[in-house]
Amino acid sequence: MGVLVTGAAGFIGSFVSQALLKRGETVIGLDNLNTYYDVSLKEGRLAGLLGHPNFRFVRADIAEQSVLQVALRPHLGEIGRIVHLAAQAGVRHSIDKPLDYLNANLAGHLHLLELARSIPGLRHMVYASSSSVYGASQRVPFSLDDPVEQPVSLYAATKRADELMSASYASLYKIPLTGLRFFTVYGPAGRPDMAYFKFTQAILTGRPIEVNGDGSQSRDFTYVDDIVDGVVAALDRPPEGVIPHRLFNLGDDQPEKLSHLIALIEEACGCRAEINYLPPSPGDVPATWADISASRLELGYAPKVPLADGVARFVAWYRGYAARPSVAAMSR
Repeated sequence: MGVLVTGAAGFIGSFVSQALLKRGETVIGLDNLNTYYDVSLKEGRLAGLLGHPNFRFVRADIAEQSVLQVALRPHLGEIGRIVHLAAQAGVRHSIDKPLDYLNANLAGHLHLLELARSIPGLRHMVYASSSSVYGASQRVPFSLDDPVEQPVSLYAATKRADELMSASYASLYKIPLTGLRFFTVYGPAGRPDMAYFKFTQAILTGRPIEVNGDGSQSRDFTYVDDIVDGVVAALDRPPEGVIPHRLFNLGDDQPEKLSHLIALIEEACGCRAEINYLPPSPGDVPATWADISASRLELGYAPKVPLADGVARFVAWYRGYAARPSVAAMSR
């Protein structure tokens, strides 16, 4: 039986799809290729999947239930598990475009739960949550036992709502569901709205970087390969019990200050950054730090890539990406 991966042309989704294909799985990749950021980057990720004989691509929007049902109908007999990664990302964007989050993160997640309910004998659905659900918690590291009822952004609120909806479906319909709280995922072919991507782009084109706050805020930066290992490990271990629903943190357990990230990017780029400091951004939090003890114990999760190595790999990738004529024109 195959695996449906939603958001297959996205950053994490494309890497998860590659990992599943590499171990012999059939992958049905679904994406709507929206324009939140440069579609050519999504098309490039997708191109690396389309040539594989065990990959099927379905273009559809999870927010449109009737379209989703029609698009997936030919593949329903193949789907035994689901990795649901499609979502509208971005804390700051949720302040400017809140309805995008209603459609993709709330309605879209509910549509995937309904899809899971409609597939007889579905073995497991793994879905993406976020470290943002912890809000501005002062307790570190962030534990699965911490209260998460005070989100500081709409994005965080939608991700917490997804967890609650999933718990209810697991209780009502006994669908095995696992939510993964991702902590600041980065790496090659990552999202252009992320700080590490924007900083690299600016430094290599001789432009100032913009830092919201004083650079002392810290993040649990997690390399994409480590995240993929966690996703696949979770997929292989469906929860059991009266309510078959579990949550896990997937982070690096090594938070670093934003100022240190900038220093590592400067080193990898071979030049210094000119920094413009701006007021803190609404919805931002001072620190994130994942308690991954449960992930280590139950999933065998063990992050391996230090931030310095991951940044160097990203910058090397970005140099090749930026050398393309279309990207060079956009960077001017």
